[in-house]
Amino acid sequence: MADTPQRSYVEKYSALAIEEMYRTGVPASITLAQGLLESGYGLSELAVKGNNHFGIKCHNTWSGAKVYHDDDAEGECFRKYDSPEESFRDHSDFLRYRDRYKFLFDLDPEDYKGWAHGLRKAGYATDPKYPEKLIRLIEEHELYRFDSMRPAETEDEVQQIPESPAQLEQAKPLTSRQREVFRFALSRQMYSQNGVPFVYAEEGETYASIARSYRLFHKEILKFNDLKQEQELLPGTVVYLQKKKKASHPGLDRYVVEDGQTLREISQRFAVRMKNLCRLNGIEENHSLREGDVLQLR
Repeated sequence: MADTPQRSYVEKYSALAIEEMYRTGVPASITLAQGLLESGYGLSELAVKGNNHFGIKCHNTWSGAKVYHDDDAEGECFRKYDSPEESFRDHSDFLRYRDRYKFLFDLDPEDYKGWAHGLRKAGYATDPKYPEKLIRLIEEHELYRFDSMRPAETEDEVQQIPESPAQLEQAKPLTSRQREVFRFALSRQMYSQNGVPFVYAEEGETYASIARSYRLFHKEILKFNDLKQEQELLPGTVVYLQKKKKASHPGLDRYVVEDGQTLREISQRFAVRMKNLCRLNGIEENHSLREGDVLQLR
């Protein structure tokens, strides 16, 4: 078979795409198809000058090197990388750690058509024919074969594709046996997040009343939930009954902030203590987050 720029690109980056699939869960076929399309087989100006293979723009929080290129508008800012490998990693993280793409990771890893249409639905590209273009590249170059391949493994490590972010974040009901271990009453359904037991607040409850129900001090339950004083408790609010963890569950390494979110909201969502979030990210508890900020969770 004659060598072509497309074939050369696939041969050069297929192993890297497979490694990224096992690191983050992005199908190798999708990574390669997007790379082929967005970088012009690695020959585009962005790819050559900035090692940017996926057309990822700077956005308002990018602090790395930049390269400017005409796209939807003249002279737009794009991320510049030190190597193609860095671009591939950033692309995988860009998808895994943003809420708007998380539903994709619940798809079958070999459902490249679902991923292609989902990327367009989530707003990755404005081109209405974007899914069809990805699917055509995947089928023309048989990129789907890489979705069932495994990366090179060391003798003492067998790699697995990580669970989807949504699955890792899903609250898990505590069994009766687990509640006995935690020494909590069996009369109410309890859950755990990141291994930390909690209840959903019900109508009319307060932190003080929940503390009494579980033989906790009022100050204790406030501390568990990173509060300094009692505040209104709305039905459905998560109330932790033990200390949150120092880091998030493996596979939820970071989080890209959505508009209007606070540090405490993210702390409660992932069951990570605020002081540890601050330490991990070099910020103070009163730090104002901006949309697009990347928070390290572990």
